[in-house]
Amino acid sequence: MRQKLVARFGENVPRYTSYPTAPHFHPGVDAVVCRGWLQALNEGDEISLYLHIPYCDKLCWFCACHTKQTRHYEPVTIYLRSLHAEIATVAGLVAGKGRVRAVHFGGGSPTMLKPEDMVALGTALRKSFGFLPSATISVEIEPNDIDDARLDALAEIGMTRPSLGVQDFDPKVQKAINREQSFLQTKAVVDGVRSRGVESVNLDLLYGLPHQTRASVSSTVAQALTLEPDRIALFGYAHVPWFKKHQTMIDEAWLPGPAERFAQSQLAARAIVDQGYEAIGLDHFAKPGDALALAARAGTLHRNFQGYTDDCCETLIGLGPSSISQFRQGYAQNMPSTSEYRCTVDDGGLAAVRGIALSNDDRVRGWIIERLMCDFAFSAIDLVERFGEAGQRLLLQSSSMALHDPVRLLELDGDRFVVPAESRPFVRSIAARFDKHFEAGTARHSAAV
Repeated sequence: MRQKLVARFGENVPRYTSYPTAPHFHPGVDAVVCRGWLQALNEGDEISLYLHIPYCDKLCWFCACHTKQTRHYEPVTIYLRSLHAEIATVAGLVAGKGRVRAVHFGGGSPTMLKPEDMVALGTALRKSFGFLPSATISVEIEPNDIDDARLDALAEIGMTRPSLGVQDFDPKVQKAINREQSFLQTKAVVDGVRSRGVESVNLDLLYGLPHQTRASVSSTVAQALTLEPDRIALFGYAHVPWFKKHQTMIDEAWLPGPAERFAQSQLAARAIVDQGYEAIGLDHFAKPGDALALAARAGTLHRNFQGYTDDCCETLIGLGPSSISQFRQGYAQNMPSTSEYRCTVDDGGLAAVRGIALSNDDRVRGWIIERLMCDFAFSAIDLVERFGEAGQRLLLQSSSMALHDPVRLLELDGDRFVVPAESRPFVRSIAARFDKHFEAGTARHSAAV
């Protein structure tokens, strides 16, 4: 049964970190629209901030992020001046309304910043926005960048959760993806952040990489578990060379096929769960006492551009080129070109150039897709109570899937539509059944498993 599902649903579909997904954004949502959405925030709103650092000192060939390699720091210095300008402009439009619950530094490589620049960014954010006392600060860490001065700087800005990219510890795999990073080097960073009072550590692991085997994945997971991370993200490598040209450095003959990818993912997941971690959604794991596990058990888990989160903020403001903001009205994305971004924000402008305003139908479908991705289930009663007639229309589609699809992608259990256990690895394909934009779209996506 599993192999039949792999063959049928090993298709390429969105990751559903938003709905509608980014390929359906359009120029109709621009800086003028984004300005209005920022100004419409309410006094009591809680907000999240995302800061994008679009530079790396070494380019990993597996990466699909918006970043560029630089061997010199001067471009980073120039960029940071523009980022500070955007922070000031956005804060002026927010005008003190709302309080920051979460901040996420992503990239690229945020930890390639000099320590004094990290501290300056943290200071600028706290001066520009009101922070809740319990605000979380998460930072994506590239272990090759880290030294004691940077660890001290991260502690000074109040980092509460570092996220370390591990990928795979096998040297052959690391060479194939141009990311060499030893276990001892990774352990030193984990020990370093913990010695500075950080309690929650996340590790990112990948399956489906070039030259990966079930043995190498098993070995990597075993080594990672000795570090006792609080969270683990287990992602499938997204091979999208049409979107990221540097991925052409990876010979497709080195990549495992769909059945092998699926076997690697299941092997890794079992090993993690066997050590007492709780499975969270499609590809995350957390210790039972972690906030992510608590949110999953309470039914308050969410999904945004950083993946699964316990962040319940309706508003996420993205800062930096290509970053995406989420408002109750819709999504807005900044221009991807760093040079164009700098010219725009240096003059006091907003960098938003595309996005999408949410229709009532989008909200219903987005809620269903998020609940499927987070809970593998949704309530028919909740659907109708939240969305009325629009929810009733989607209830009919859900009922048809549950009653007539011979593959049993959805089952009806009382008032709940539930994805059965054997179909859960394919939940992205199930979510795509509710995506009205997907069939008509021309965007290419990564493999569902």
